[in-house]
Amino acid sequence: MAESSTKQSEAKRSLERPLTTLSSSSGPLAEELQCSICLDVFTDPVSTPCGHSFCKICLNQCWDNSQTYRCPLCKEPFSKRPDLKINTALREVVLLFKGKSGESTSEVLCDICDDIKMKALKLCLVCQNSYCQTHLEPHQRVPNLKKHKLIDPVENLEDYICQKHEKPLELFCRDDQTCVCLLCAVTNHKTHNTVPVEEESRERRPQLMTMQTDVQQMIQDRMKRIQDLKHSAKLKKETSEKEKAESIELFTDLIGSIERCQSELLEMMEQKQKAAEKQNEELMKELEQEITELKRRDAELEQLSHTEDHLHLLQMYLSLSRPAHTSSWTEISNDTHVSVETLRKTLIQLQETLDEKLNKTVMKRIQQYAVDVTLDPDTAFPKLILSDGGKQVAYGDIKLELPDNPKRFDTCCSVLAKEGFSSGRFYFEVQVKGKTEWDLGVARESINRKGKITAAPENGYWTVVLRDGNHYKARESPSVSLSLIVKPQVVGVFVDYEEGLVSFYDVEARSLICSFTGQSFTEKLYPYFSPCNNKKNAAPLIISQVRCNE
Repeated sequence: MAESSTKQSEAKRSLERPLTTLSSSSGPLAEELQCSICLDVFTDPVSTPCGHSFCKICLNQCWDNSQTYRCPLCKEPFSKRPDLKINTALREVVLLFKGKSGESTSEVLCDICDDIKMKALKLCLVCQNSYCQTHLEPHQRVPNLKKHKLIDPVENLEDYICQKHEKPLELFCRDDQTCVCLLCAVTNHKTHNTVPVEEESRERRPQLMTMQTDVQQMIQDRMKRIQDLKHSAKLKKETSEKEKAESIELFTDLIGSIERCQSELLEMMEQKQKAAEKQNEELMKELEQEITELKRRDAELEQLSHTEDHLHLLQMYLSLSRPAHTSSWTEISNDTHVSVETLRKTLIQLQETLDEKLNKTVMKRIQQYAVDVTLDPDTAFPKLILSDGGKQVAYGDIKLELPDNPKRFDTCCSVLAKEGFSSGRFYFEVQVKGKTEWDLGVARESINRKGKITAAPENGYWTVVLRDGNHYKARESPSVSLSLIVKPQVVGVFVDYEEGLVSFYDVEARSLICSFTGQSFTEKLYPYFSPCNNKKNAAPLIISQVRCNE
């Protein structure tokens, strides 16, 4: 009967609760303290085994209407109905929030008043009633009633009463970590360590304050994360809009180039056609003239064949035997193959123009993410020589006496940059001119820096290397050989943290060397450099100032 009465009272209070949700002006803190069922600030918050919190009434109603028990938020199933206990730390935070935000709990009214209900001043845990100032008077006067335990009025009376014995929860069992009444203490908890709730409360208050501080810090961390995400989303949107505009400009330019080439090609073909037609007309005219001349000779020969004047025949024979001035028409030139070859060359030229424009646009786009990179001497291998400005590194024969801190490479002649990046995009350029060996790329913060190192993505390294003057490799597992027609003099390194992309470029040729794609970055990435230790490889690696290609 007690359990049924409790459920009815909980259901009644749930129906009386205002059907309002948190306003947007309540801020991120209110969202953190919001029940996902009623969409209001927690009332008597309880936590499920999976770690999510809800109002006690909301969760009980949810499970009362179901034959299975699942978390309403993540849907994790539970084999049996969890025993829900008030999350006191979270409840204190909610009360603190309500106090600061001007919210308050519903007003508790006197249970004894008949007509007009007055505001309750105290609640008696023995009588289990709330009393206004007038009806509280007997508890302040009658000796037996004066022994009753009075507390400030609360709505959730059942949380202060033992549901089994209907007695005040006056003791705390340290063995079972739960509040119990006096009858529980002498029955089920007879051999347990029980103390008054006041004593336990005093001891727990410092812990509560620590928990509250931790919760507030968690709230601040999440609020900062929200701001970071909003800022990141804003930057991505701005970048996307800029890239969209650049793409439109690029393709508009390319379409213009194609149209110009097409117009020039058509004009050239039209000129060739007109020239061919004119040549044909001239040839036809000349042929007609030759035909007329040949017909005249044919007529003269016909006439001579019938003459008896031998002298005249001989003279005319000598005259006609000289060949007529005619051309050989056995071969007529055809310029079709010339037009096809010209078209092919024009298309090749157009493709080269398009490639150049695309490469130029890509380089221009990634160079806008240029960052200032400086070498970190605390990470440098002891035989490396760093310039005063931290922009150059070369290998030296003398091992310097340097403290072996956790950040320093002790075997591999490598060095990291001071600057690390955990979001967004960044780009830097390194001059490798005159070197026969080098390593370049990025590495995550937690890489192994001691002893033998295998540079590969699974170990936190994303690098490209040069060996023996002309052998380029991408350090994967296993390494992948790269075929480069031209030796890069300046190498650009571009990283898109969120996209999991690391790309290497030949800056002067404005061409892609290789890319690592589909990577998953979860910590800071640092630019990585190794000038290598070959004696014929004395030239330094130089961090260059990025100059956008025009």
